[in-house]
Amino acid sequence: MTRLTTAQALVRFLSRQYTERDGERRRLIDATWGIFGHGNVAGIGQALLEYADDMPYHQGRNEQAMVHAAVGFARQSGRLSAQAVTTSIGPGATNLVTGAALATINHLPVLLLPGDTFATRPADPVLQQLEVPYAGDVSVNDCLRPVSRYFDRITRPEALIPAALAAMRVLADPVDTGAVTLALPQDVQAEAYDWPDAFFDERVWGVRRPAPDPRELDEAVRAVRGARRPLLVAGGGVHHSRAEEALKEFVGATGIPVASTQAGKGSLRWDHPSDVGGIGHTGTATANELARTADLVIGVGTRYTDFTTASGTLFGGRVRFLNLNIAAFDSHKMAGLPLVADARTGLEELTAGLRGHRAEPSYVMEYTDDKERWEYRVDACFTVDDDLVHPTQPQVLGALDELVTEDDILINAAGSLPGDLHKLWRARSRDQYHVEYGYSCMGYEIPAAIGVALAAPGRPVWALVGDGTYLMMPTEIVTAVQEGIPVKVVLLQNHGYASIGGLSASVGGEGFGTGYRFPAADGTYTGAPLPVDLAANAASLGMTVLRAKTVRDLREALAAARAADGPTCVYVETETADTVSGAPPAQAWWDVPVAETATRPSAVKAREEYDRHVTARRRRL
Repeated sequence: MTRLTTAQALVRFLSRQYTERDGERRRLIDATWGIFGHGNVAGIGQALLEYADDMPYHQGRNEQAMVHAAVGFARQSGRLSAQAVTTSIGPGATNLVTGAALATINHLPVLLLPGDTFATRPADPVLQQLEVPYAGDVSVNDCLRPVSRYFDRITRPEALIPAALAAMRVLADPVDTGAVTLALPQDVQAEAYDWPDAFFDERVWGVRRPAPDPRELDEAVRAVRGARRPLLVAGGGVHHSRAEEALKEFVGATGIPVASTQAGKGSLRWDHPSDVGGIGHTGTATANELARTADLVIGVGTRYTDFTTASGTLFGGRVRFLNLNIAAFDSHKMAGLPLVADARTGLEELTAGLRGHRAEPSYVMEYTDDKERWEYRVDACFTVDDDLVHPTQPQVLGALDELVTEDDILINAAGSLPGDLHKLWRARSRDQYHVEYGYSCMGYEIPAAIGVALAAPGRPVWALVGDGTYLMMPTEIVTAVQEGIPVKVVLLQNHGYASIGGLSASVGGEGFGTGYRFPAADGTYTGAPLPVDLAANAASLGMTVLRAKTVRDLREALAAARAADGPTCVYVETETADTVSGAPPAQAWWDVPVAETATRPSAVKAREEYDRHVTARRRRL
């Protein structure tokens, strides 16, 4: 028996947990992020100090951002290693909710350790306590229940033992993983208990690779052999499973084209003959035309979100779906044939079962020619004169495209950039393209870049952010400066919410409330741009800032940032008007309901267009 506080016992326990997959052993909880207050400073804070040699600590500036950093770390680590986040009670705890939702939606592990009000209730209410008249056992931490894959409140020291073991099980489970919350009342954190020594033994949590059921596999093989126009949709599960090589072997043997979701992009290199680019609302013309005419769609590790399916309008009426997914819940979507298995194991067995089968040569030639035509469109978007001031967003991406190698990692999450990246970016490695589009959370990029850089030291990590996203969460720049983490931020100033501004215009909203401008006389925000200097802000937080006025300046600044050994920001003002070198328009629809009745002509016209599109929706039964 060892006498420790509950917090000390938890930190010691976490330092001795490991995962293992394919013979690779990793520490499950790599480090703990924390901001301290009265709900955790004397408990978890003291324990982290007590065990500083066993549990690394990172100081954050915003609780949501700490979760984003931990999520970035987990994704880059292939979900084999995660990080914990500790906060005080009250606002510190509720700030975790957005990050927790992002982690759970994207199936990425993070351990949340929010402080909680007193279990013994010596005085009610304590500072920052939410009083709930109908329930004495509710606190603000209950907000984390619906966004957590596992939740427990540790009201007695001994209750930590089963809760901690359950938490590790969920974090290491490839189906159930996501945010895991252990709410820790501040008095219980500091309470001592005699812990059984076995609680602190090293534990290795195996990450499973389940094989497909033989009957399901036989049905899947028959479906593929019977298809004349098959299309494979690669989702994030390909990356989570490290199934990229298995996918390459599969398409090399069969000639089946591969389109990718935002989470799956990079499953094949952009120049692989079978890679036809992104699919759905932000996808390529090549992939979407194949989707419209496919007779079999093989979904691998995808959730079939509305962006992928173009809100149910993309795929033809006679198409069948075959869904290889480790989660039975996702494998049954689209009324598809389920193939419940690990992505890598399933692809390997499908490849073996299809030995000798190949797509028809005419079909291969068709998508190969279409892919080549699309690449000409990408080249046109990227081409730019060096003396140009205010390049378009795709032209900025083109300058970065010329510079990076397969070592570089790009991070983005929200705004107009995900659409341009999904259509245009040429992913060179399995982990270069890191766009969080499950929750599409503004503010994710900079803290996630820090987490990725911690998981991939020595590799150039780029956070691509617009002005709207930057203003959401620049706080972790201070953390990057403090710890000398050489993230590279590309900050694009276009004076507003470019993505939502464009969407607003298309649905009859006329861009209302989307520009960063002074109000006009009619109450709309269409006056002069606000005199904010985001570059100066980044510099004030300790970051080296390089201002680019022309494209030539931009190329030089990007090269300098890539070579820098400290956090560096490249600031550029971009063109917001439509130009010939702008990104191609959406190649598939997305359902955003338009006002059914209105007096403004823009809204009336938008509703007519909406009614035309919505007739193409199909329900898969």
